[in-house]
Amino acid sequence: MTRRLPQPSELLPLMRFRPPTVHRRAARLAAAADLEDLRRIARRRTPRAAFDYVDGAAGSELTARRTREAFAATELLPRILHSTPAADLSTTIAGGASALPFGIAPTGFTRFMHAEGEDGGASAAAAAGIPFTLSTMGTRSIEEVAAVSGAGRRWFQLYLWKDRERSLDLLRRAEAAGFDTLLVTVDTPVAGQRLRDVRNGMTIPPQLTLRTVLDASYRPEWWFNFLSTDPLTFASLSDTAADLPTIINGMFDPTLSIADLEWIRSVWPGQLFVKGILTAEDTRRSLDAGADGLVVSNHGGRQLDRAPVSLKALGEVRAEAGTGVEVILDSGIMSGADIVSALALGADFVLIGRAYLYGLMAGGEQGVARAIELLAREVESAMMLMGTATIAQVQSSGQVRAPWLEGTGRDRAAGQSSASRTTS
Repeated sequence: MTRRLPQPSELLPLMRFRPPTVHRRAARLAAAADLEDLRRIARRRTPRAAFDYVDGAAGSELTARRTREAFAATELLPRILHSTPAADLSTTIAGGASALPFGIAPTGFTRFMHAEGEDGGASAAAAAGIPFTLSTMGTRSIEEVAAVSGAGRRWFQLYLWKDRERSLDLLRRAEAAGFDTLLVTVDTPVAGQRLRDVRNGMTIPPQLTLRTVLDASYRPEWWFNFLSTDPLTFASLSDTAADLPTIINGMFDPTLSIADLEWIRSVWPGQLFVKGILTAEDTRRSLDAGADGLVVSNHGGRQLDRAPVSLKALGEVRAEAGTGVEVILDSGIMSGADIVSALALGADFVLIGRAYLYGLMAGGEQGVARAIELLAREVESAMMLMGTATIAQVQSSGQVRAPWLEGTGRDRAAGQSSASRTTS
């Protein structure tokens, strides 16, 4: 090998260092390559109780782990030399358009994670052209979210609690504020046993202890934002401060029945999706009660530990619902490949919960926008590599393998049923 002296003229073009910036949040978020990077940033910048509320699940967190394992076990099949110059990520869901095949799931106590809370989530969703879902246990009111989201699509999630008049008042307010779709969560008659929250003494507002003060000492931005903005309250409920199981168990009703769902159907004029469906039996009961669509969800593993994995339950729900019913997949999404897997296995749409909150904790509205951007890029990349130009093609392609479907002949059928629904 013949050597020579380095030539400055050749070296200088390579030495292009980024200039320092005062916009540290933007730089931090730009350096995040995926949702796991955002999660790591969120963990560094958020007090333990708030981060663990998002990151944790019920019991031994077995369902949450199995959910991620199921996504990791799926295979997406590429197609070579199949001309696909562009991918169109837009779709329709619940009677309206969405620029991307995913929207933001309902989350409670959101301003506890970051002071921008629902304001940041709703604004980022509107800018991206996707639906934002406000939780009954949100920390901004129906009217506040409507003002922030502007012309963006907004959905409302309802827990039906013991006070039926207050439920009806919420539904009327949501309708008046332009929320076009209602998600009725049916898997929370009582609180799941979320042990991380118990160990952290999770309350709203947080109770200051020596451990809390020490935890806050190296997260000053979070505390400054928390203490210098308006007090944290359950905007649709009350300003009661208590531990989370007490709040949930005092508010929700374990005596709920299918008649209550029928009552909601009778008073809500818009699209109605039932959230928390995992079996064919509950699929049929929900549709018979008047549901327009279904959300296949195990609540992110945060309710009944050892509950079925949503992605695995998707096929059973789709088979029972048939081709004329829209089915949304919720729980466990952490990448664009996860979204494509869900669509290819029979979902019409996907909701992100933890993924959006990791972005929020990492950088407020900018962090949510970054999470949406990362997921959209990953969906687009997967579609291009699979040779699928539209969401309908992803659903009909049959280009997915899942070990729980092997030998059943359902790998391709899951996608084809969705395709026939889309093109009908």
